[in-house]
Amino acid sequence: MPSKLIDAVAELKFQYENVNPSSVDGLMNCYACDAVFKDPFQEVHGRPEIKHIFLNMYQQLNQPTFLIRETLIGDHQVAFLWDFHFSMKRWNKNPLKFTGVSWLYFDDQFFVATHHDYWDPSAGIYEHLPLIGPMMRGLKSLA
Repeated sequence: MPSKLIDAVAELKFQYENVNPSSVDGLMNCYACDAVFKDPFQEVHGRPEIKHIFLNMYQQLNQPTFLIRETLIGDHQVAFLWDFHFSMKRWNKNPLKFTGVSWLYFDDQFFVATHHDYWDPSAGIYEHLPLIGPMMRGLKSLA
């Protein structure tokens, strides 16, 4: 395994666990200029669009933080198992947490080329919203 990949993964992990509105550019420096980011809500292309997702996160959430619990590294591919802690600025302001996985592919220059997040939006977000939350929790109890 190339030491440059290990270094790039360590830097990306550091950036995620320490990201804040004034350090988003440091996180973006870990991504290829034409990187693809996909999560349950959107798919975007390029650093400016990815940066927008993070800046928007800080507008909608209080104290969002990532804790990367596990890292798996393969040939230019990496998986992060993470916990996301936050509270909403509107509606339910209680501290919340959900767990997800990021599947990352690094290019030959060891920048993130593709980033796919996998997490359950019903447990992570929908169950905590007014109106839809009780319905989601009711459906979950029937399963």
